[in-house]
Amino acid sequence: MTELNPVVKAVTERLIARSRDSRAEYMARIARYKTHEPRRKKLSCANYAHVVAASDTDDKLAAALDNVPNIGIVTAYNDMLSAHQPYYRYPEKILDYARKSGATSQVAGGVPAMCDGVTQGRPGMELSLFSRDVIAMSTAIALTHDAFDAALCLGICDKIVPGLVMGALAFGHLPVIFVPSGPMPSGLPNPEKAKVRTQYAKGEVGRDALLAAEMASYHSAGTCTFYGTANSNQMLMEVMGLHVPGAAFVPPHGDLRDALTRAAVQQAVKTAANRDAPIYMADVIDERAIINGVVGLLATGGSTNHALHLPAMARAAGIQLLPEDLNDLSHAVPLLARVYPNGAADVNHFHAAGGIGFVIRELLSAGLLHEDVTTVWGKGLSAYGKEPILNNGELVWRDAPAQSLDENILRPVTNPFSAEGGLRELKGNLGAAVTKISAVKPEHRFIEGPAAVFDDQDDFLAAFKAGNLPEGDFICVVRFQGPKANGMPELHSLTPSLSAMLDQGRKVALVSDGRMSGASGKVAAAIHLTPEAVDGGPISKLRSGDKVRVDCENGNLSFIGDEAEFAARPAAQRPPEADGLGRELFAPFRRLVGASDTGGSVFW
Repeated sequence: MTELNPVVKAVTERLIARSRDSRAEYMARIARYKTHEPRRKKLSCANYAHVVAASDTDDKLAAALDNVPNIGIVTAYNDMLSAHQPYYRYPEKILDYARKSGATSQVAGGVPAMCDGVTQGRPGMELSLFSRDVIAMSTAIALTHDAFDAALCLGICDKIVPGLVMGALAFGHLPVIFVPSGPMPSGLPNPEKAKVRTQYAKGEVGRDALLAAEMASYHSAGTCTFYGTANSNQMLMEVMGLHVPGAAFVPPHGDLRDALTRAAVQQAVKTAANRDAPIYMADVIDERAIINGVVGLLATGGSTNHALHLPAMARAAGIQLLPEDLNDLSHAVPLLARVYPNGAADVNHFHAAGGIGFVIRELLSAGLLHEDVTTVWGKGLSAYGKEPILNNGELVWRDAPAQSLDENILRPVTNPFSAEGGLRELKGNLGAAVTKISAVKPEHRFIEGPAAVFDDQDDFLAAFKAGNLPEGDFICVVRFQGPKANGMPELHSLTPSLSAMLDQGRKVALVSDGRMSGASGKVAAAIHLTPEAVDGGPISKLRSGDKVRVDCENGNLSFIGDEAEFAARPAAQRPPEADGLGRELFAPFRRLVGASDTGGSVFW
């Protein structure tokens, strides 16, 4: 076995030490609920009758036997999300596969699945981050019927997978497998889409051209093909060992996808809690799996949203992941992939060039991943360095390609795009933030200039359209966008306008206590800033014209000037809380939510 990279080893040991008490408490709680007896046997006769009341006679008889696993399905199906539309038929397929494997299955419950692509720039985006915690609670409600010996989670997109993971970890005494459905076929090339968006922001094309480009990009069932949060989720489920190996980026429709879903059911049956060799979720998601997830994120240039989601998922397992862990690992992990917005290719091109199997094998060969982990597939991560194929109709795995099939998209550790990953922590007298620089050119990673301060992204966009922004280089500050202020909506609507100014040869950057999209790209952005403005953080004292430094290379975010005078300033007043469109229902969440650097969750 390859010796573990010293930085990966040191950060892992630090994480284990920091999490010792909370992890022990979590594992003790899980141990209280482990049992080899079927869960349904603990129910009273009346409780049990409710469980099987709607089942057919054969399933009722099968469920009465101790050695027959009952698999609970938690589904995020809806037919508005292209990625989740294929799940429509999954429950009946899973039941068929379960019966053929000597088991039964039931849909335990559904979870909400909102689309950030629909709510970008709209009031609904203020519910997006909180939907993750609602999904976690909904997962718990589904599984709390306590009638299942294993579970399958059907989910793909942005907050949905992290929420499912968090909820399922509360039931870590169960084996849990995540079942993806795959990406849509490639549409309009991503650089063309970005070009039209920028032209529209500059007023060079009309809404008809913009709509045509967007419809050509998002055009079919399956995950959106850029490498945003949804596809970063799928990468994480592979690297953290929660998928059937190689399941992430196989297209939604076809025999291989069906075979992978069947394999997930068969493995859930084989490893169920009432079988001889159960694989509990609590044993799959440990400190090493969390570190593997961070390494995978860095090596592939994944979504900044996971600077929120990974700490939140980790805390659900009693593990205290901090931004400094991501930052230190970023200096040790090479960037192996360029997928839009970090390059021109989409995830289908990435998959064809070698995909996740290639990345995992390369990282293992360099000692950058923990191989000796438990996965839903068994012991060891090496199985995920392979790719699934059908051989005469039988699902088998072969080694991932020995070389990348396109080094413009995917490279080995011996020839990376960059010697280090793109996620950094920024610190200074304005607080602490994160930035992603894998798509930011080196000459755009440092800017020191006047701030233009806004309390809402719409105010910035209005100033952009009216030409009321500073001439030359400047830093756009958008505050009161943190979890406590308004639920921390993504600020993706800023990207075309900021990109247009960058294309004019100006240096611009963004500073915010809010989030950018998983598709954040070429503009330097210091985001997730804590303390947030609503807590009186330093960002609340900034004024337009103040000099600010954003130094992504050296990890600095600072106000430049008289610090004593700056500290004595009164904080800006919080704008009135918006309500309507469901936002008023989440006021308790805004009062309870934790800081961005601990995951922005209402639970911790």
